[in-house]
Amino acid sequence: MKYNATFTSVTLLTILFICSCQTRRRKGSDDNNMLLGNPSNATHDNLNAENYLIDHKYYVESYSRSKGEPNWVSWHISAKDLGSIDRSDDFRADSIDLPKGWFEVDENSYRGSGFDRGHNCPSGDRTSSIDANSATFLMDNIIPQAPNNNRHTWEHLENFCREQVKKGNEAYIIMGSYGNGGVGKLGYRSAIANGRIRVPAYIWKIILIIPDGDDDLDRIGSNTEVIAVDTPNDNSVSPYWKDYVCTVSDIEKVTGYTFFSTLQDGIRIGLDDRKFRVN
Repeated sequence: MKYNATFTSVTLLTILFICSCQTRRRKGSDDNNMLLGNPSNATHDNLNAENYLIDHKYYVESYSRSKGEPNWVSWHISAKDLGSIDRSDDFRADSIDLPKGWFEVDENSYRGSGFDRGHNCPSGDRTSSIDANSATFLMDNIIPQAPNNNRHTWEHLENFCREQVKKGNEAYIIMGSYGNGGVGKLGYRSAIANGRIRVPAYIWKIILIIPDGDDDLDRIGSNTEVIAVDTPNDNSVSPYWKDYVCTVSDIEKVTGYTFFSTLQDGIRIGLDDRKFRVN
């Protein structure tokens, strides 16, 4: 009996220790830029040049060497990310994170193209420090974006996200693009910079919003607010992002990605099929 009691005590202590470690891991993962998963299973491997994972600290991305741009960029935003730092505007090549020998898009690569240097992770989402804001101007966070899409449709959506954060929420966001060929202010282009940078046909964003707090994964349910938007990269685009609301499943179908993979299947499927109610 003494042996059994000792064995039971050790077992209970082991279970409590494991649960404690799991709790600490979940809490420690809060605000992680990839808390909701790696939708394309990107890896930090030079041989995986079309799905190359880069952690920029302030956001994480999957980069495509042949396209000269990110496949997707993932980040978290809360009140602590919003400060009073001015826009740095220091567009520049990423000579640190890209493997040696890869073409480095620089601040002049978009010149004369008719497309804006469109941020994935926006400058406005990283105003807490000079380093945070400057990181968003690395050219591997940028895509060729039709000016009216960038300056109106997308700007309105970005402002909406920040407004939700200022109201006491936090958001997990992932943005990407797909397809070939867009229409800028100078007309249709399939690529720029002598073919080194693809011009995407569509630009999408997925936003998951929860009240500010801890244990984020445990607080996400099938009724959590999710917004999915898929816009044409065309200068005739509507300025109203709500005209392009879709479901997460819609974006999964056209990209082949799997979003929210760290959530339980029932919750993930429920969120995939939810469509933001436009007022």
